[in-house]
Amino acid sequence: MSTVSLPDLGRRARSAARLLATMPSSAKDAALVLAAEGLTTSADEILSANATDVARSVESGASPTVVDRLRLSEERVAAMADGLRAVAALPDPVGEVVEGHVRPNGLRVERVRVPLGVVGIIYENRPNVTADAAALCLKSGNAALLRGSAGALESNRVIASSFSQAIAKAGLPPDAVLLVEDTAHATAVEFVRLRGVIDCLIPRGGPALISMILEHATVPYVLDGDGNCHVYVDAAADLSMAERIVVNAKMQRPSVCNAAETLLVHKGVADEFLPRMGLALDGVVLAADERARPLLPGSRPASEADFATEFLALELAVGVVDDLDGAIAHIARYGSGHSEAIVTSDLEAATRFVREVDAAAVLVNASTRFIDGGELGLGAEVGISTQKLHARGPMGLRELTCVKYVVYGQGQIRP
Repeated sequence: MSTVSLPDLGRRARSAARLLATMPSSAKDAALVLAAEGLTTSADEILSANATDVARSVESGASPTVVDRLRLSEERVAAMADGLRAVAALPDPVGEVVEGHVRPNGLRVERVRVPLGVVGIIYENRPNVTADAAALCLKSGNAALLRGSAGALESNRVIASSFSQAIAKAGLPPDAVLLVEDTAHATAVEFVRLRGVIDCLIPRGGPALISMILEHATVPYVLDGDGNCHVYVDAAADLSMAERIVVNAKMQRPSVCNAAETLLVHKGVADEFLPRMGLALDGVVLAADERARPLLPGSRPASEADFATEFLALELAVGVVDDLDGAIAHIARYGSGHSEAIVTSDLEAATRFVREVDAAAVLVNASTRFIDGGELGLGAEVGISTQKLHARGPMGLRELTCVKYVVYGQGQIRP
């Protein structure tokens, strides 16, 4: 792909969106299957490009978290291709009648799902987002205008090119997926101000990116916010289950937004549970409050900042709470509204936690790592919204549509 001006890319995306909105599900599904095959056959090229990105990132002194998000492997490329096939197999939301009724005057009123139009996605380091976002946008009838980071540019180029070739081969407009190759900060600001081009902007990145969106964006956006996620181990928890869940939530992949960042433990089980967690969380730096520290040899004192931090690394804040009320209050104070989990066998405690914790996702007796589009049956996701309008939680196909009213009459006029 050659570098093209942003206004030109915007016009092309807009034209493609109008065509794509009318395409049948069969054509979109065929394009996604071809795109999956393209990723598989281009795996060596993708990995070579990614190795260049990773080497440059390491050379620049990037953190292990950044490098992990950037790095691809044969398994991750295969998972990207599987994600495309999974999206192809999902029901098409476009044209779905959400609800309908007939008025006393005979008018038939329906609310029907339609594409948003052009979805702009600005993201950092994660080249898998290129494939996931393109797939979900395509299936939901939207053009995807993608602006990745400089650090992942070579990977993104190959993935986007492979996707566009598959789309064209399937007879769909190849401009339905476009990559902005100019990664300058000024271009990012221009991107988030593309009124009349971008119908919905989805940022995926850290605090600096979100701050830029809040300061400069003039298009509607859905924030993919921080993941300061908690696991609360209740007095009625199965402690063996709780240990497995905490280890998985923290250690399975610590660099992602649905990894646990704080462990809260009921005082009634802290003496038994925390020493075993200190052993189970081998390699994790623990920042513990005054009640937890004596039970966690080698831990450091936890500060206010620790409880408010999304570490995205093998670090975990630990606190002891008096009861369920204390856990809920702590989450309300420090949580980012992403994903919160309780481990308990007490149905009343679980019910209260689900009802009273204000987050995009709440889990009972399960790891926070399940809050992911693929794990929840959405095929993939373009982000996990921590706001309340218009989408919340993992954003799949339905979240990339809106509704319009369709009214059928037989000549009625308003008196």
